[in-house]
Amino acid sequence: MIEGIVTVLKPPAMSSSDVVVDIRKIFETKRVGHLGTLDPEAAGVLPVCVGRAVRLFDYLVDKQKTYLAEIAFGASTDTQDAQGTVVETSDAVVTAEMLEAVLPRFTGTITQTPPMYSALKFNGQKLYDLALSGKEIPDKSREIEIASLKCVGMRLKNRFFIEVVCSRGTYIRTLCADIGATLQVPAHMAFLLRTASGPFTLDDAHSIAELADMKEQGRLTEALTSCEDAVAFLPRLDLRSDRRKPAMNGLPTRTNAADGTYRFYCDGYLGVGAVQNGDARLKVHLYGE
Repeated sequence: MIEGIVTVLKPPAMSSSDVVVDIRKIFETKRVGHLGTLDPEAAGVLPVCVGRAVRLFDYLVDKQKTYLAEIAFGASTDTQDAQGTVVETSDAVVTAEMLEAVLPRFTGTITQTPPMYSALKFNGQKLYDLALSGKEIPDKSREIEIASLKCVGMRLKNRFFIEVVCSRGTYIRTLCADIGATLQVPAHMAFLLRTASGPFTLDDAHSIAELADMKEQGRLTEALTSCEDAVAFLPRLDLRSDRRKPAMNGLPTRTNAADGTYRFYCDGYLGVGAVQNGDARLKVHLYGE
């Protein structure tokens, strides 16, 4: 049984759903799901759960994401990225000092309004489809968390690279446009690379072609992070050996552990569970079947 999380290096011009289709074919299983959409024109880390690892979705999807983006000043677009139609231009020049001076305003908990050309849904319809049909777009403003935001280089005049560490649901193209608005200079996102998604990084990533080659060589399991290792950030809870069967049957075990989420062990790895009011109960069953 093949299971675990494979970190895919998604290329530009490929959708996240396309990646899922390819992973299903390569791993020969329908039990596949990615951990957070990456826009088609963006590149980088896209973790994909294979087999029983899909059960860990709720524990992995909310992890912080890290991006390297290029912000281009002097033009804004209707999609807030380089694929859109230019709607405003300016000859104003933005310096590194000007950019760095406003970045602290976008650090911490901030309110962001996602772009109208996005996959978010309203009454079952994507905002993208509503925008194309000319219908009124509802206000979908929401709070996001920017843990870190810094300028890491300048490529050309009015073009800078920024590194962003943020919460799930953050639109980097909207961040770029909002930074431009603060500087009163139209701006858009010219390039986006996701360098990390939770514990999964570029160092772990494989292209679809590489995965296909590894399959031919019988090395496909080498590309997987095990279900146990994927949640190594959770504290460990060891149950008495006589509680293995009861835990597997969904029964609680009394414990002195604090309330919270844990990796459960009892004569081996069991999966993920929770402690509440002194009762430890296994929630995600990942022991050998």
